[in-house]
Amino acid sequence: MVNRNPLNRRKFLKSAGVIGSSVLLSPRFAFAGEPQTDRKVKIGVIGGRFGAGFYFHEHPNCVVEAVSDLRKDRRDHLMQVYNCKKSYESLEVLLKDPKVEAVFIATPAPDHAAHTLASLKAGKHVLCAVPVAWSLEDCEKLKDAVKQSGLTYMMAETSTFHQIVISAQKLFREGKFGEIFRVEADYHHPGLEVLFFENGKPTWRHGLPPMMYPTHCTSYHIAVTGERFTKVSCIGWGDASDALVGNPYDNPFWNETALFKTDKGNTSRISVCWKGALMGTERGEWHGTKMSLYGKDPNGLEETMVNASEELGKDDAGFQFKQAEISNYEQKNWWDTDMLPKPLRHKSGHDGSHTFITHEFIDAIIKNRKPLVDIHEAIAYTAPGLVAHQSALKGGEWMDIPNFDL
Repeated sequence: MVNRNPLNRRKFLKSAGVIGSSVLLSPRFAFAGEPQTDRKVKIGVIGGRFGAGFYFHEHPNCVVEAVSDLRKDRRDHLMQVYNCKKSYESLEVLLKDPKVEAVFIATPAPDHAAHTLASLKAGKHVLCAVPVAWSLEDCEKLKDAVKQSGLTYMMAETSTFHQIVISAQKLFREGKFGEIFRVEADYHHPGLEVLFFENGKPTWRHGLPPMMYPTHCTSYHIAVTGERFTKVSCIGWGDASDALVGNPYDNPFWNETALFKTDKGNTSRISVCWKGALMGTERGEWHGTKMSLYGKDPNGLEETMVNASEELGKDDAGFQFKQAEISNYEQKNWWDTDMLPKPLRHKSGHDGSHTFITHEFIDAIIKNRKPLVDIHEAIAYTAPGLVAHQSALKGGEWMDIPNFDL
């Protein structure tokens, strides 16, 4: 197993100073006032569905140079969204455009590794939708390719920039949690089978193993504490449904629930489910020795803060326990602060994350720095789920998760 880089994310989180309530991790996020440079990053957007939901055309340091999709209707839609007059029928052709210096890859997940490798080879900076790759072998290839290229790579994980996650990062840095000993995260998307087929043909989502799409959950833990998952035991559930028959993954499961151990000996319980009597949600909880924070469930619980207390109470059986102090947590709209350029201070998709992803990628290129979700973070979010699915296929066997950090 490879040793961790001594300048790891956990040390960075602790060392980064706080300047006012509007700063996330370091002063680089405070984009107050006018742009510091007039440079324009010329980006190409590939993928007319997810790719159309971002704001490169609003960023003061970016211009959409070209767009691409295999379908003309989606290319036309991208051109309209980004006020772009140039489109290509494929990524391969777009990469030949010398004016394009960066790309946003919003193509189907099985293509992410190949499309990222091709883009890096063509000398383009890369922002890619989740997950980073579909196999551990491709994770290794991508890590090496990014290092050798010297280019900027970022994974567009939305949960990292959810408003409650930004708050949790700030509270963690300030020591309010004490020690976070457990994190829970759920990504429940019942009804996913409607995306299994399109025009009578199977899509890449047909039979998708839930834990092969783990980043909306793993990010809740890793983006806040910087820990790495080292071991996993995962249980899957399936019902022999005809909808899963013939899927390319040979996956028998609709739902998977995993217990992870971290490099600090802490735990993370993650549930990714496609079927059942579930409230569709994407949320997390951080449990600490001093304080805990519960993310809002779209269909139930509001944001809630729980503080430890020495006050004693009794349960309904008469047993004594320490009563925690429970209160509503007033969630700040971080997108409406100087963490973003003025044109991007508005609501956006996935709980305000799309404007943050837009800015983080462009700003990382402009300032020649690593983005928050660089290749190492992207793999740390992704690889644990790939191993978790293998554990589920083996009935929950505990398995080691390789460490891809240098």
